[in-house]
Amino acid sequence: MAHEGEGEGSIGGTAADGGSAAVDTTLRLTAAREKGARGTTTVPAQATAPEDAASSPPSGGGGGDGKRRHAADAPKRKSVRVLRWTAIGVSAALLVTAGGGYLYYRHLAANITKDALNLGDSKVKKSEPNAAGQHPLNILLLGSDSRNTKEDLKLGGARDTVGDKERADVQMLLHVSADRSNMTVVSIPRDTRVTIPKCTDNEDGKVYPETSDIINTSLSHGGPGCTVATWEELTGIHIDHFMKVSFSGVVDMADAVGGVPVCVRDNVRDVKSGLKLTKGSHTIQGEQALQWLRTRHGFEDGSDIGRTHAQHLYMNSMIRELKASAKLTDPGKLRSLAEAATKALTVDEGLGSPKKLYDLGNDLKRVPASRTTMTTMPRLPDPRNPLAHVVPAPAAEQLWALLREDKPVDGKGKGKAGKKDSADPTPTSSTPKGEVAVTVRNGTGSATAAPVPGRASVIAERLTSLGYQQTRADTMIQPQQTTTISYPDAAAKPDALALAKSLGLPASAAKQAKAGDTATGLVLVVGADWKTGTRYPKSAAKNPEDALKSADPMKATDSKACMKVNPNNTW
Repeated sequence: MAHEGEGEGSIGGTAADGGSAAVDTTLRLTAAREKGARGTTTVPAQATAPEDAASSPPSGGGGGDGKRRHAADAPKRKSVRVLRWTAIGVSAALLVTAGGGYLYYRHLAANITKDALNLGDSKVKKSEPNAAGQHPLNILLLGSDSRNTKEDLKLGGARDTVGDKERADVQMLLHVSADRSNMTVVSIPRDTRVTIPKCTDNEDGKVYPETSDIINTSLSHGGPGCTVATWEELTGIHIDHFMKVSFSGVVDMADAVGGVPVCVRDNVRDVKSGLKLTKGSHTIQGEQALQWLRTRHGFEDGSDIGRTHAQHLYMNSMIRELKASAKLTDPGKLRSLAEAATKALTVDEGLGSPKKLYDLGNDLKRVPASRTTMTTMPRLPDPRNPLAHVVPAPAAEQLWALLREDKPVDGKGKGKAGKKDSADPTPTSSTPKGEVAVTVRNGTGSATAAPVPGRASVIAERLTSLGYQQTRADTMIQPQQTTTISYPDAAAKPDALALAKSLGLPASAAKQAKAGDTATGLVLVVGADWKTGTRYPKSAAKNPEDALKSADPMKATDSKACMKVNPNNTW
């Protein structure tokens, strides 16, 4: 996906540092035009000053001195006329430019395709702001495999899928910290088995029931809004926006950027994607860039994991290029990128204008490349189909917890992973245990295994013995990989943390409840990571930093990264 890497330099037609003047001028002129249309007119200073000078009566008395003064002032009057006509010319030029800018803005706006943000019934609450009132930003980046246009079909792939609903073979969650000091991009393999929640298509009203399937099929359940709902169900993270790009969009974007440097350790050839490169570094663009991003068999062990690593290398390289390059200061190239970006993207309404995309680009480029980390969700083989599919590993929940709590995964700055933020100490509960209402649910089952019978009752009895007299076992089965404690509001968070401590659960297990959960008090869901015993196993309560070690981190500043080639795909 070419557009993901624009977070540092350009999203939706914005330029790298110092290169956004052309778009900025257009946006400012558009705003001025809209302001004028509301009845407020701003007259350029150049136009008013000469007119005022020319119409002012001459100072002093009359008499014979007037003629001499008149003659003496002739050069000045000529100068005033020149200034006057110059001012009129400048004013006319401004009006023409504003009109042209406005029309071009309208043209770019018409390029953008918009869709609903979330098609699910239950939406996760937005994260609480930090002390400065800033919110973290979560954007879901999607790459569609659709072959339903002539442009996409020409680029190859499975021709037998023509006419089918599109799938999202590339999915990445881009998390930007509230203070914009760091950014984390988490990829999920397309063949990850997850729970896809019930989604209702906004266009035809069709209802897609909840199901267990691989995550790339979620896009076909009504559109990007169902993939957003799936991610929120999986991670408990509120998604603010999404961006979707097609095959042809990737090619156009790569051409507009002007090429991205990549590296392979050996000669590589992947007949499926069409990629063929010699050992070493190459600058790829256009169709070759798409081949790189689609290549699976040619990299590492030939699985989807190798493909995500290649995508991370590409995105990091693009970030470095846009930060260091002056190529986008050229108005023509900037315009080409604006055209390519707006035509390539499908976004939610919250990003549905050039100005909103421009503002987002300016926001994202504040994040330094040195604090940008690419990762892949920790995973395990899917018991149902271990050779083809994966499921989230327990460490995945630790990674989601870091993002939910807006803690940097690189271990730098305030609130770093695995350590208590000294500026935000863990609150202490003042509520007596006997007054805390707790509902326990059995979540030990999965798409491939039945839940452990009576598990909720066992843990409920344990809590009662610990003094939580208002504990009850719920008959509701809520399968999930990891054990969690949800609380209804911020005031109940200390109670949730105290409950977690009583059972040996990490603090990251406590999280605010999703909107729509009608349970009162705290809700403890015993996950598949805790199938036996009455105290949470130490082996499952790992340090959150350990989760990152299994998430294949790659820094955006790693200019020496080079893809390992699958031995079966060399030439």
